[in-house]
Amino acid sequence: MAKKKINLLIVDDEEQFLKSMTKRLEVRDFNVIAVDRGEKAIEAARERPIDVALVDLKMPGINGEQTLEALKKEHQWMEVVILTGHGSVDSAIECTKSGAYSYLQKPCEWERLLSVLTEAYKKKVMNRLNIKEKRMNELLDMSTYSSPQAILEKIRELDRED
Repeated sequence: MAKKKINLLIVDDEEQFLKSMTKRLEVRDFNVIAVDRGEKAIEAARERPIDVALVDLKMPGINGEQTLEALKKEHQWMEVVILTGHGSVDSAIECTKSGAYSYLQKPCEWERLLSVLTEAYKKKVMNRLNIKEKRMNELLDMSTYSSPQAILEKIRELDRED
């Protein structure tokens, strides 16, 4: 059976950031769709299934908050993580109210980012399959996995079971 990759949408207007993140995440079993504008993110999510979106706040065209709201409205199971260099407490509160799974500041420690993406994907699978967190943790505890990559693999196994 082919290994299921996590479909990750990255939305950021910084071209070098998109290239760098795409390379780093693709070697960790993410299928990365990288776009530079919110409008393109909404269109990309309509064209293919997205598990998790990583969205910048400050972009030309529609901003990250508007992108978040549109993605959550159209895709109930998708989790959205905000990663921004232009954040504030107010924008963090607004994004959380709009359904953001997490709100991170750039630069973000690599392991922290992987951990948040893993947890966001875990929540997406739990919600889609209607699995309670306690049961999900029991399923994950059955394995001796500890690295974010290994945890992602276990969650992908669960995602293929339906």
